[in-house]
Amino acid sequence: MKYRLFRIILIAAGFTPLALAAQTNNQKITGQDDGRNPITVAVPFVSFAPDSRGSALGDAGVASSPDVYSNYWNSAKLAFIEKDLGVSFSYSPWLGKIINDMSLNYLTFYKRIDRIQSFGFSFRYFDLGEIQLTSENGDPLNIENPYELALDGTYSRKLTEKMSVGVTGRFIWSNIAGNITGNTDAKAGTSVAVDIGYYYKQPIIFSGTDSELAFGATLSNFGQKINYSNESNEDFIPTTLRLGSAFKSNLDPYNSITLLLDFSKLLVPTPPIYELDNNGDPVIDPSTGEFVIAKGKDPNRTLMAGTFGSFGDAPDGFVEEMQEVMISVGAEYNYQDVFAVRIGYFTESKNKGDRKFFTAGVGFKYQVFGVDFSYLVPQKKDHPLGDTLRLSFQFNMDKNES
Repeated sequence: MKYRLFRIILIAAGFTPLALAAQTNNQKITGQDDGRNPITVAVPFVSFAPDSRGSALGDAGVASSPDVYSNYWNSAKLAFIEKDLGVSFSYSPWLGKIINDMSLNYLTFYKRIDRIQSFGFSFRYFDLGEIQLTSENGDPLNIENPYELALDGTYSRKLTEKMSVGVTGRFIWSNIAGNITGNTDAKAGTSVAVDIGYYYKQPIIFSGTDSELAFGATLSNFGQKINYSNESNEDFIPTTLRLGSAFKSNLDPYNSITLLLDFSKLLVPTPPIYELDNNGDPVIDPSTGEFVIAKGKDPNRTLMAGTFGSFGDAPDGFVEEMQEVMISVGAEYNYQDVFAVRIGYFTESKNKGDRKFFTAGVGFKYQVFGVDFSYLVPQKKDHPLGDTLRLSFQFNMDKNES
């Protein structure tokens, strides 16, 4: 079985349009298709916005106000959570335009320890649906239902009344091979990773109204590479640096508006440009059996070298490095913390995946219960992410309400 190709196809299907062509020729495998050079990673599901609020804001959330979803967006925010405890469940059909049984499920919980500390747990389950396996000759084998999951534990603490830090430990299990048997060394992949978060907020007076300016930063999914076989084929997980800000203006005692802006970048090696022969095929070094690199750096690096080297390894230098920065903007209107309307926009360079989409959503709260809904509208027609929906239910309670 061509398990390596099988795994790449699954990764591409999960990570939206980075490589939906499934690398069907050598030129695309080497990342030299019309100047495009997207970054691919294993277990991309840990980077999918799991909740309806953040996804409705164009995937901006590192500096948004603390809520039950802070476990994912920025663990440091959890120290500023106002309620005593909360739990939420989110569900999203994934790539529904082309697959009818793939979904992302997210369960999260938090508990405030005291006025300066909080902890939380979350569980993500990514169901890839049923997949027909075939042999190298294309003969049908059995049907499998691959899945991936991540289990998180978070601790958050205030450093001052305006600043906090947080850390999350994560265990990742990726069973995209199912119960494959026979002439294959395929196995489930595992990894452990950490998130580190920072959050700062400052009350200000803006145009005569009480306002707040917040900043956030996270390093997420910093952890060991993942292996799906008994060979030395390891892939980076989506280590990501995210910086963001949020400006909230209280228009009056009942109405408020929040504007958000996030910048994010994958801290994994950028694929190099490989040397091609006259037929357009990659040149192979006879002494190593590896492709000869024309521009860029060898992507087969250690975790530390790959992470810190990701700021300067793009084949086309600084210009390409800047193309790897993804931008999220969002706006949220809130009425008495009971009703919210949200809009957002996410953009990514054409050469790095070309994801560009608008988002919208609403949220309702009644006493301790809340429900949020979001909807994604891509700029391109018939895009795989089109009509992506997320639905989140939350329960938040104070001690005096128990």
